[in-house]
Formats: sequence, structure tokens, C-alpha cells
Amino acid sequence: MRGLNADPVSASEAISNNGGGTVATYVGEIPLYVDLALEDIERVEVLLGPQGTLYGAGTLGGAVRYIPRRPQFDTTTLELRASGYSLAESDGYGAKGGFTFNVPLGEALAFRATLDYEDDPGFIDYPFLVRTPGGSDPEPDFSDPQDVATNLWSKKDVDSLQTLAGRAALRWMPTDALDVNLTYYYQQQDSGGRTINNRASFNTGRYESGMRYLEPNDRTNQLLALELTADLGFAELTSASGYSRYDEKGQRDQTDLLITLQLSYELFPTFSSFTLEDIKEETLNQELRLVSKSDGPLQWIVGAFYSEFDYDGVSMEFTPGFDLYALESWGLEGVPRPDALEYYNPGVEEQKEKALYGELSYHFTDRWQVTVGARYYEYDLRTESFATTPLWLTISGEIGPNDLGLPDEIPVHRQSDSGSLFKFNTSYDFTDSVMGYFTISEGYRIGAANGIEACEDPLPPGQNICAMLPGHSENTTGVNEFSYEPDRTVNYELGLRTEWLGGNLLLNGAVYYIDWQDPQLLSSTANGNQPITLNGNGAESRGFELNVDARLSDRLSFVASYAYTQAELTDVAPRLNRTIVPGGGFDNAFVDGQKGDRLPGSPEHQGFVFVRYGMPLGTMDLDLSYGISAISDVLTRAEKRGDGEALPGYAVHSASASLKADAWTVTLYANNLLNKYAVTGVRSNRAFAQTVADENGEPVTVRTYSHYVLRPREVGLRLTYDFDL
Repeated sequence: MRGLNADPVSASEAISNNGGGTVATYVGEIPLYVDLALEDIERVEVLLGPQGTLYGAGTLGGAVRYIPRRPQFDTTTLELRASGYSLAESDGYGAKGGFTFNVPLGEALAFRATLDYEDDPGFIDYPFLVRTPGGSDPEPDFSDPQDVATNLWSKKDVDSLQTLAGRAALRWMPTDALDVNLTYYYQQQDSGGRTINNRASFNTGRYESGMRYLEPNDRTNQLLALELTADLGFAELTSASGYSRYDEKGQRDQTDLLITLQLSYELFPTFSSFTLEDIKEETLNQELRLVSKSDGPLQWIVGAFYSEFDYDGVSMEFTPGFDLYALESWGLEGVPRPDALEYYNPGVEEQKEKALYGELSYHFTDRWQVTVGARYYEYDLRTESFATTPLWLTISGEIGPNDLGLPDEIPVHRQSDSGSLFKFNTSYDFTDSVMGYFTISEGYRIGAANGIEACEDPLPPGQNICAMLPGHSENTTGVNEFSYEPDRTVNYELGLRTEWLGGNLLLNGAVYYIDWQDPQLLSSTANGNQPITLNGNGAESRGFELNVDARLSDRLSFVASYAYTQAELTDVAPRLNRTIVPGGGFDNAFVDGQKGDRLPGSPEHQGFVFVRYGMPLGTMDLDLSYGISAISDVLTRAEKRGDGEALPGYAVHSASASLKADAWTVTLYANNLLNKYAVTGVRSNRAFAQTVADENGEPVTVRTYSHYVLRPREVGLRLTYDFDL
């Protein structure tokens, strides 16, 4: 949002329940990130800039709020919906179906339920899967079909996604002054793999992955929310209580990472590795917000927020067959490791956050108002994490074949912070149709530990997977790999909101400047290449936005938007990007970001155009729409340093035609109408596209470098039918 990104353009190795951190996401009144299925949603609100003086969760750059439809007291309805679609580059077809049921249970009680299931076929093939982990050659003689068939198997459309999403809500409204909503949300997503290709590193097709293992990922979100609104006469009280749980289990091909550690894994002719991850998260939120209802010039908001977050996860890497190979080839004195567990990394995190916030607005005249806001926050964080290498310890004789090599004392990290944020806003109505405003607001994001144990000083011989602290004898840059500090933004915005032609034409615009202090940046450890977060020294983003919403006639409407963003570093960012030393195998080379470097992850130019035309067709209504969204190029790394690159910009077209009668609507639609192929992100960088050799001199291709690709054309037919019961 508005260029607030300084991380490489790539998806997380684990999908995780995380939206990136710079923007808060709400489900109703509950701050929670969910990749939410948008069914039976009343509206989606996008709020630009920090919102920490208006809502409970602190935000760095903005907030997105999904507002569901609430149970209704005056009608019993049932909506059925179903759709089917084809997906270019896929051998299968997608289908989706669901219902929404609303029923009054009395004058003051109502129930509403929605349930949907989607089976997306996927479009990425995995043609290089090993048949026997540790026993099959991941890179056989591709000129020999028999050798390929003996060692590899393939699966089409692996990145399929099955989503089951539901919501059950009970609403009680005994008087006009009290509205109570109890809602349970459930969403389960089972994905089969990543949407990547390995064209540059392994010469695959556009929609083929070079991975050696299937990469399924199962994610389940649950939320129980109690939302209460009470009219107290002088003010409206909102209480929002939420308990959520997130579970994730996933598997990834880890072969390439281990090869690049230069610990001789690649010498094993049938070497391959995979990772299993198991994550559990629980969150408890409570917010109280009081909003004045005075008709006078003075209005106010005051609120309190409390949150508890608990994380429990483990990551495990397996190297099938490598233990026997190492024992036979290197004359080690240990024993085999039956489970092939090469890396074991559990972690626990406990986080508590408290905040008081509020805003005070005063209308000096009918046209001029001033708002000031403030937020006081404090948080406490406790983490436990360590990592062991059981297979290496077993084959070297240090532990038994079923031991994990746990430390005598688990490292504990604690972090706490407190502070204040402020907001100032003023607006003036030049006319009844033209309003100008100016806002200064501060945003904030907490810090944390990276979940990796600190390195010993000096480093012991052999494999080390650890985080270096400042002052370590081998930490030449002085950065803190173990933990990172909070970052904050100061946002300045000047804008106009205008209406013309009796409200049929809306023209809005804004210019903004964002000062980003101590930005949290993705990097990796010098030992073990584990993903971590570091603090940079500063960045900024500035730009402008233009929006047009025009009703050209009773039948024709037009919406358009354009945004320009210039985001760059304002100081040196130590070790912003990890790459490798040219000609030095896979030795680490860390590249600093420099003042003035353009930030990655966001285009400088982006916009969309959407046109809708409606007309009666006998007893029915026909609605036609066409949209184009476009972005300019996006850098994968700041100023393309550290073997970064610029991903070309692209435009995506969509179209639909809907026919509506009294009870039913049928829609023919196409997304990515022109079947545009585009790269949306990368994994690693081109420097890793290398070939090494096993002990027989046969090639072993490192496939780390991958491209994430745009979803191809989807053409479908959607039908809804409303029963008025």
C-alpha cells in the first residue's frame, strides 16, 4: 500500500497466516488476517494511512475491513449459488457452490448461515518428482526415456486449491438501543503446490515447476466473534471480542537450499530433501470503543484494545538416504538415522499488546473542522527457539539414532516497548461539493525475535544454523540477526473530494509523503541461510492518486483510478540483499541498500478502468462490464542490487455479462481475458542458477531460482437463485 515494501518480490516459503505486516486486516470488528472467501459480504473498506487512533489494532500503512451481512429480522430467504469454469493451461475444470440462509427466530432474534466450497483445478505441472526419496536420481539421463521413467514421475495441475468457507451468525436486538452479534467463521484451504516455474534455472515450460517433491499446504482459520453495539444516548458503545485459531501443515522441496550450503550434500548421486512444517496460532482480542453522538461542534472517539497472541510451530528437514551414504563414503563413526531428520527447529512465541486511543474533533464553522488523535501502546514479547541437526549428530556419533540433540537450556528472548502515536487532520468545505483536507498521522509495527538461536563465539566446526549478535567475532557488519526492533511511519496527506453534475461525477485526488523509520527488511543469516528480519535506517514514499467515478447516463457508468508512487531508501540499509560471490560457488555475499535506491515490490505507475452498461431486456435486465487493470515494472530488489531484476509491467482484462430476472441471475465472465502471461515475483535470484556435480561427475542443477506467474485466463458461468420463503 503506497509503496510501503522493502522486501524482495517473492512469496513466503511457508504461506502462513500473514498479510505482510504493513496493513491491518479486519473481519467485521476483529483484527485478523484471513485470505477470506468473499461470499455474503456487505462491503470491503480500504482505509489508507495509519488507523491506530480510530480502531484497536495499530497499523503502519492502512487497513482493510471485510464487513459481512448480518442476520435480518423481517425475512426468511435462501440464496443458492453455483458456478463452473475452465482455466487455460489446466486439464481440469473448476467448480464452486454454496448457499446463504436467513431466518428470523422471533421479533428480536435472527440466524444467518453461509457455506461455500470451491474446487480450483490448478494449472502448474510438476513433471520432475522423484519416485523414491533418497533412492531415485532427481536428474537422470533425459535423453533416455527409460531412465527418466525409472527415477521420476509427473503430476499435472498440482497447484489446485480446495476451499471450504462458512459462517454462522446469531443476532439479538431486544431494543433499538442494543444490537448483539455472535458469529463463528470457518475456512479451510488445501493447496497442492506453488504457482512457480523454473524456466531460467531448469528450462521448464511456462507452467511447469522443477521441484522434486509435491508441496501441499493445508490451512485452517477459525474465529469466534462477539460484537455488541449499544446506544447510550450521548454515545454509541462498541464491544468486539474475538478468539481465533490458525493451523497450517505444509511440505516443501528443500533440496536446493542444502546444496547451496556447500556441505557436500550434492555428492550423494540420489540426493533430495524436503521440509515439513506444523504451525498453530491462537489470538484473543478485546476492544471497547465509545463514539459520541452529539450534534454540536465537539465530537470524540475513545477506545481501549487488548490482544494476546500465541504461536507454536516446528520446521523439520529430511534427507532420505544421506545418512547411509555419508557413513559409507566418509568413514564416520556414528550410526544411521532411521527418520532421516536433518534439521529440527521448534519455536514458541507469546505476545501481549495493550493500547488506549482516541480522537477529538471540533467544527469551528459549518465548513471547517479539526481532528486530533492519539494512541498509547505497550507490548511484551517472549520467544523460545532453537535448532539442531540430528542427522549430522547421529552419523558423527554424538547422539543416538532416535535423539534430537536438544540443548540443555532452551534460549529465551524477551522484548518490550511502549510509546505514543499522534494524528492531526483538518478539512474545509469550499462549497457543498468540494472538500479539501490535510492529515498528519503516525503508524507503528512491533518488533520480535527471528526465532533462531544465537551463534556461539567462536563458531564450532561443521554445520552452523544460527543468528549472529552484534559483537560476535565474525559479525563484520555489526547487524543483529537474532531480533529486530519496531518500525514506524509518519504520513502526510493533502487531498480533495469533489462532486459534480448533481453527484453523478466524483473526482478525488490526493498527494502524500511517508517517512518510514527503521523499516523492517527481509534478509537471511550468514550461517545456514535462514530467513530473518533486520532493521534498515530509513525509507520514504511519495506520490499522488486520482479517482474518477462517473454515471454518464441511467445505463452507463465509468470508474477509473491512477496512482504514482516513488518509494526509495533514505539511508544505507545494511545487508538488504543476500546473493553469492561471483565465481565463488555459493559463498554468501551481502549487498547493502544505498540512499536513493528505489524500493522493490511496488510499481511506480498503476491504474484501472472499469465500464458498466445496463439495459432492460424484456422482463429481465442485462448488465455488461469490462475492466482493465495495469501496472508498470516492479523491482525484485532495491535498485536491482544483489542480482535483482525488474519484472515487466502488464495489463489484465476482464469482462462479464449478467442477465437478471426476479429470482435468478446468470453471469458469463472472463478473468485475464487475453490470457496474459506475466511474472509476478521471483524466488531467490539468477545468480543461483548454477550446476554443480555429484561424486560421479554427473550434473546437479540448482533450481532455487523460480518465477511466480499470473493466473491464466478463467472463463466461467455463475448462477444464483433467491428463494423468498
